[in-house]
Amino acid sequence: MADHGPHKAVFLRLLEILSIVVLFSLHASSATTRTVATPPVSCRPDQASALLQLKRSFTTTGYSTIAFRTWRTGTDCCRWAGIRCAQANGLVTSLDLGERGLESGGLDSALFALTSLEYLNLAYNDFNGSLLPSSGFERLTKLTYLNLSSSSFSGQLPTTGIGSLTNLISLDLSTSYEILDLFYDGYYPTFHTSSDSIRLVVQNFEGLIHNLSNLRELHLGFVDLSSSGTRWCKAVAINCPQLLVLSLPYCRLSGPVCGLLSSTLHSISVINLERNRLSGPSQDFFTNLSTNLSNLTALQLRQNNLQGWIPPATFQHKKLLSIDLYGNRQISGYLPNFLNGSSLENLNVGRTNFSGTIQGSIGNLVHLKKLGLGAKRFSGELPSSIGKIKSLIALEIAGLGIVGSMPPWVANLTSLISLRIYHCGLSGPIPSFIGDLRNLKDFVLYDCGFSGEIPSHHIANLTQMEVLMLYSNNFTGILDLNFITNLPNLKALELSDNNLVVIDGEDNSTLASFPKILLLGLESCSLSKFPSFLRHQDELMWVDLSDNNIRGAIPSWVWDTWNYSLFALDLSNNELTSVGYTSYLLPVQVEIFQLNNNMFEGYIPIPRDYAHILDYSTNMFSSVPPNFSSHLTDVTLFWATSNNLSGKIPSSFCGGTSIQILDLSYNNFSGSIPSCLMENVKGMESLSLNENKLTGMLPDTIKEGCSFVSIDFSGNCIDGQLPRSLIACANLEILDVGNNQITDTFPCWMSRLRGLRVLVLKSNKLFGQLAQSIEDDKTYCAFPSATIIDISSNNFTGTLPQGKWFQELKSMIFIEPNKSVVMEHELPNPFTYRGQDTRYHERLRTQVFIDFSNNTFHGSIPAAIGKLGLLHGLYISHNSLTGPIPSQLGHLRQLEALDLSFNELSGEIPQELAWMDFLTTLDLSDNKLVGSIP
Repeated sequence: MADHGPHKAVFLRLLEILSIVVLFSLHASSATTRTVATPPVSCRPDQASALLQLKRSFTTTGYSTIAFRTWRTGTDCCRWAGIRCAQANGLVTSLDLGERGLESGGLDSALFALTSLEYLNLAYNDFNGSLLPSSGFERLTKLTYLNLSSSSFSGQLPTTGIGSLTNLISLDLSTSYEILDLFYDGYYPTFHTSSDSIRLVVQNFEGLIHNLSNLRELHLGFVDLSSSGTRWCKAVAINCPQLLVLSLPYCRLSGPVCGLLSSTLHSISVINLERNRLSGPSQDFFTNLSTNLSNLTALQLRQNNLQGWIPPATFQHKKLLSIDLYGNRQISGYLPNFLNGSSLENLNVGRTNFSGTIQGSIGNLVHLKKLGLGAKRFSGELPSSIGKIKSLIALEIAGLGIVGSMPPWVANLTSLISLRIYHCGLSGPIPSFIGDLRNLKDFVLYDCGFSGEIPSHHIANLTQMEVLMLYSNNFTGILDLNFITNLPNLKALELSDNNLVVIDGEDNSTLASFPKILLLGLESCSLSKFPSFLRHQDELMWVDLSDNNIRGAIPSWVWDTWNYSLFALDLSNNELTSVGYTSYLLPVQVEIFQLNNNMFEGYIPIPRDYAHILDYSTNMFSSVPPNFSSHLTDVTLFWATSNNLSGKIPSSFCGGTSIQILDLSYNNFSGSIPSCLMENVKGMESLSLNENKLTGMLPDTIKEGCSFVSIDFSGNCIDGQLPRSLIACANLEILDVGNNQITDTFPCWMSRLRGLRVLVLKSNKLFGQLAQSIEDDKTYCAFPSATIIDISSNNFTGTLPQGKWFQELKSMIFIEPNKSVVMEHELPNPFTYRGQDTRYHERLRTQVFIDFSNNTFHGSIPAAIGKLGLLHGLYISHNSLTGPIPSQLGHLRQLEALDLSFNELSGEIPQELAWMDFLTTLDLSDNKLVGSIP
């Protein structure tokens, strides 16, 4: 939780000292001149009037009654609670209503009549998402301290007004936030004190701080600064050179952390830029950090996308108390040799690309409280010196090269509150000494090789436990859930993906004594029914009972007990047959709802109010509910693949204006594709209608702004031409219309879709010649991003394209340094090719191929194909090709399959084909080849 109380206290103490100095000077002057001091001036009437109007703007509640109990008409306002005045003239200089729990519909303009204000604090009150006044702040020219934090203001910040307060020393417009645990790893939701809808927005960040050269503290957490682009960093460094505290978490910042920040802000003490969109290398910043920022005590950069090398000297900074790089997966480095005298209290390089061994000198960090070593590339033996750091309250370890058993020195860390070990090579049982770490609240072991029985009787001693996650290991045996009745504070229990048999003791007398769980993961735990204790769990947010043997109907008490709290419910991969409720409209609101891979029938059930992810795949659902569109308002991902849905595709799907992925593949839908699915849905990225019984022509009404990344209409009976309006889909990467009845020529016009990677036109009635040439501008019929082109089983004729056409298949020749073979949008949609059912992003990670088979091409095989060095598969069988096999094909060193069968090729098999080290399938049968086999 953000807490600026200490800063406020220091500021007020400075004011008090200043007042004492002034009073002492006045007293000394009085003694010298033998005059009598003038009594303090009372509050001016205009000031009292403004304050009383401000008071009336707040809702009359118990809080306001307490806060304003001294604010009475006819009394001296300088003596009111939260008010201070100038002794000379009775003008209000300080207004402190912070943390009073006040409520108001907006900030009253009477505030701006207090033009002598130097200190203004309205933090931690509730202004109900109202806008800040567009004018008025510019009148408070003497203001040095402005704190409106966590007060639920929203909308555009009055940049001009606040930006004109040139005397500001501290500006705090932030919103506080809270993380559920010490080392949040993204597994379960994070909750904030403010929703995104209540967020201040700065349209001109440079304009806001341009004149604030006196700033020492800038707190803008949760304020939207995205409009500043990458300019924010330079703006701060140039305009606020005296900054001591820079706190900009959750501000949607982008770009790198510029070198100017570390070369200009020499006095900076705290830099907090966590949970933004920062990316790219920040080498200059880190290079200058250890030499220029001698006063730096905290560097918080967690959960960004920064890249590059972190100099080891960064961790040897003399005054640094906290350095947190967690979640920047592309930054790398190694931990240095730590010397005595370090002040570090928090060190976290988890979820980064750090590597190497962890040296024993880490034990010299005697002040450490939190140590995050959760990087998968760490290796070697864990140093026992960590066990000497008695002050540790949080320890996180990862490293695939770290092997052995759980270190015995962990038993010495009796202050531990959080112990997390994951993505590692450690194995063996959980030692019994775990039960002696009585302060442990967070115990996480996952994705390692831990085995044996879970020592539930030892874990039951940890009565402070809140988070227990032991998933994805090799634990065995029978585990009775009754052991958690000794853990009254338990909020999260994850036992999934082991070899456990989890049972419910079924002792009804203990059901009421189970703790109230928020997160429960029992995937693959050999459950045959819903555990009985869940009947009393009315605070559950995340439930995963997938991959078990639960049969029959969902118990009716599920819908009665979990009707308000649920965030996610996963019942996939069981043998459930009924939802156990009489209506298709379920009495729960749940954001993630997964019923896939069961045996449900009838109407598809829908959660009431809202949902974001719905998965009904691989069941026997036969009907879509009526008035379906009203329940799709917030849905972003919808899967109903492999069911028994039939009839026309309901136009109600067009009402899902937030849908990004819609998959209705492998059903029995018939009729034509609703045109609204392609013309009215601007946010949809993936549409899969493959393997149905759809007929008619493809809608040619796609509009500008089309957002499709993936379209799969394969395996239907669609006829007509390819829709030319597809050109509007500038982001299209995948188009699969294979196995239909489309009659058209090769779509050279699609070359305008420069990001097209997968083009599958197989098994249609396409005809004519393939492109014979590339025009000089290299745009006509060039597919530079293509990694899969399949035009097999059509009626194409003529010769294969000339060499220049193949030379423009640049993504089959080489990979640009900043471009991955994997498409940017990894869409989890099934994609079947040559009998292999996989996913698009998996295929694009591993497969690059061309399939021209089953046409009537003649002439020779172009030698230019030999330049496509990334090819994994080349299929040109069942054509009428003649001439020799080009020796240049031997340069396809990545090739795994080569099929040139059923042609009229002649000559000898080139000896160069023996260079293909990865070749597993070679078919040259039914040709006119002679000579020896290489």
